[in-house]
Parts: sequence; structure tokens; C-alpha cells
Amino acid sequence: MRSSWPLRHRLLAVLLGVCAAGLTVFAVSGVWLLERSLLSRVDTQLTEFAATVSRRPLSPPPPSGRGALELPTQFRVAFYSSSGSLKGEVPTASPGAPVIPARLVSAPPVAPVTVPGRDGSGEWRALIVETGSGGNRMVVSMSLESNAATVHQMLVIELIAGGLVLVLLAVVALAVVRLGLRPLTRMERTAVAIADGDIDRRVGDTDPRTETGRLGGALNIMLERLAHALRERENSERRLRHFVADASHELRTPLTSIRGFAELYHHGQNRGDPVAERLLRRIQGEAERMGVLVEDMLLLARMDQEPAVEATTVDLHVLAGDVVHAAKARDRERPIRLVVSDEPVFVLGDEHRLHQVIANLVGNALKHTASGTEIRVQVGRRMVAGVPAPGVMHSGRGSASHARAALIEVSDEGQGIDPEHLPQVFDRFYRADAGRSRDSGGTGLGLAIAAALVQAHHGRIEVTSTPGRGTTFRVLLPLHQPQDD
Repeated sequence: MRSSWPLRHRLLAVLLGVCAAGLTVFAVSGVWLLERSLLSRVDTQLTEFAATVSRRPLSPPPPSGRGALELPTQFRVAFYSSSGSLKGEVPTASPGAPVIPARLVSAPPVAPVTVPGRDGSGEWRALIVETGSGGNRMVVSMSLESNAATVHQMLVIELIAGGLVLVLLAVVALAVVRLGLRPLTRMERTAVAIADGDIDRRVGDTDPRTETGRLGGALNIMLERLAHALRERENSERRLRHFVADASHELRTPLTSIRGFAELYHHGQNRGDPVAERLLRRIQGEAERMGVLVEDMLLLARMDQEPAVEATTVDLHVLAGDVVHAAKARDRERPIRLVVSDEPVFVLGDEHRLHQVIANLVGNALKHTASGTEIRVQVGRRMVAGVPAPGVMHSGRGSASHARAALIEVSDEGQGIDPEHLPQVFDRFYRADAGRSRDSGGTGLGLAIAAALVQAHHGRIEVTSTPGRGTTFRVLLPLHQPQDD
């Protein structure tokens, strides 16, 4: 799993980890070298003391202790037989005594050895030498307790000093890392500002002598090209919208004239040629179809320029009922079911435009499902999340301003929409079935108009579909609580 720590924290953690590892190696090496040095000094003292004692003819002291050899307090001297049995010790003020194994006495090693102490008195360093009189052995020993205390004290000092060094290093490294990452922080703020819509923001640090400066310069070039491309796209879309609006407006007059002349001919008293009448009926039908297309294009053009709508309190129960009754009147054989919640559902919006949204969704279901397929229209309230569920295509606001929203759901049990067509269902002039006839197909603007109207009402429209099992459109709008008069 990728770490979620910020970059400065990761850099600081790595730096402190490396420093801590280095200090640990240094401390362990220092303690080991100190211990070796102290042990070497003890061995030297034992060797020199043993040589001094060996120059004097010694024998085991009498049991009474009279005539005992006076020794420095840090040394102990004991005499053993060649078999390893203790024959006597030279009294000393040094507490404790070493435990000398018989095998070491029988075969004395050349160098001093470390042996345990008697009664838990710690470790001792012992040198075993032959006295030359009857194969007796003399053991000169010295306690290592002072060495252990020195090593322990050294270890405590290194731990305290290492901790202080790490704390100081952490403070200094944090300041240095923040200073070094400051250009990246400024780039991050610039990127956030550009994402919020300020496409003219640029990175300030462009010094070519530094890595961040060269990165900033490259980003500025990229941002300039992106901004130019976005402006060109906006200008192209604006020109296209103006063209569509102007063309649609100009087409209304000749289309109205064509329809008027065709109707005038049909209402004439004298019957004309049947072929001419059939052609005029066809002209009238095509003119009506083009008139619907022109009105839809004009509506989309107006929504692009002025998305605001006149807001009044709208009862969705009544609105959905009107749409369902009109749909039943248009297709009496089609089962259309209306399901409304027990509690009222009010929204703030344009009643005519919301009626158009529901009518477009119901009309889309009627047009693209087989005869006899049931259509279900549901109106109620629903708890909504901030974003749609994964895999749900939507248009409009990604987050809802209210925890509960008004729901308008139009579902059918038709053949459904193929997954590759779902992302484009709200695009203008998009038709999933390019081979549809003019009589059965639409203009490709119905769902685009519904999406634009829902967005103008600060809502969201969603679609889910399973091939062979049907399609469901959901419209989510902010709830409105009307004030009592």
C-alpha cells in the first residue's frame, strides 16, 4: 500500500532513521572498542603483577595467615595443586573471589581468561602461571566490575547524547525540508487555483539553475498551451451556440410559413390532386418535426446563455400525475403506473420546465420500448449521498446540498441500453441506435434537454441500465418546504 504520509514527513523519517542507524553503529562500536581496551589494560596489569610476584620465592601462606603477602586491593592471588585443588589464598581487602575450573588449572592457558565470580560477584579476569615448585599453580585474578561500570556509564552517555543529537537534527532537518519543499508547495497552491477555474495562474519559481525552477518553467509552458486550447475550445463552442441559436431562430419563420400554407391547402373547399395532397401532408409532417427540432435547439441555446429559471413552489405529485395521464391518453394500450409517496413532495422551480423533464423521460421510455412494456413513474423523498454510486452515469451536481432530496424515477422493463452507450446518453444529438427510422427515432435532444433543465434547478439526473432488464432514470432535486399562508 502506498504511504499516505506527506513528502516532508517521509523525508524526515528517512533522514532520522539513517542518522539513528549511524548513531547506533557508532555507539555499539565505541562500547565494544572501550570494552576491548579496558580488558587489554587488565590483562597487562595481571601479566605485570604476575611477573613481579614470580620474582619473589612464594609458597602458600600458612593457615593462620601469619607472614601473608600484602597485595594491592584490586588483585587476588591463590595457589592450586596441579590437579586443580585449592591449597591457599593470599588475604586481600578486595571482596569476592573468582571460580577457577580445575581443567584450567590442570592445563593453564597462555593468556588471561574470563571466569565467573563466587557468590554472584560478577566476572573476573584470571592469569594462571606455574610456580616451578612441585607443579603448583598460582592464579592471579582481578575483578571486571569496574570495567562493566565504565562500559555501562559510557553506554548511558551515548544514549543521552544520541537522543539529544536526534532531537536537534529533527528540528534542523524539518526546517531545511520545509524550506526545500516550499517551491513544491507553491506549485501545489497554483495547481489548486487552476483547478478551481483560475487558468491564468502560473508558477512563480522558474529559476533554470534549480530543479524546481526548471520544473516550474516546464509547467508554465504546459499551462499556457492548455489555457490557449481551453480558450479556443470555449470560443468555438460559443460560436457554435450562437450559430445554432441564430439558425434555429431564422428557421422558425419559413417553417411556420410552410406549415401554414399546407394547412391552408388542406382546409380549402376544392379538393385537389390526391398525389399533391399526399405530398403536402408529408411536407406538413416534416415541417412539424423540424419545428420540434428547432424549438428544442432554441431551448438548449437559451439554457446555455441563461440557465436561471423562474422559481415557484411545485407539487411533484400533481406534476407527475398530469404527465402520466397525458401519456396514457397518447398510448391507451400501454401500462403506465404512477407510485407516489404518502408525504407531499415540493420543489422550488419552473413548473412548465419540470413538466417537460418528466414528459421527456416518459416519452423516451414510450418511444424506445416495445408495445406492452410497463413503465413505472415514482415520486417521493430519498436520502442521497454526496456523489452517485460507482457505475451510475449522471449529469448535474456531483454533491447534494440536502441530505434528503425529491426523487422522480422513471423506469421500464425494456431491452435496456448497452454499457458502451451509457456515458453519452445525455449528450446532444446522440442516438444509441443510429439505424432508427425517423418515425420511431428521436432527434437526440430529449435527454440533453432534461439534463440541462435539471442542472438549472440545481439537481442531478442519473441513469442505470441492464441490457435485457430495463432502464431507470432518476431525477434528484432539492426539497422545498412551502410556507403556510
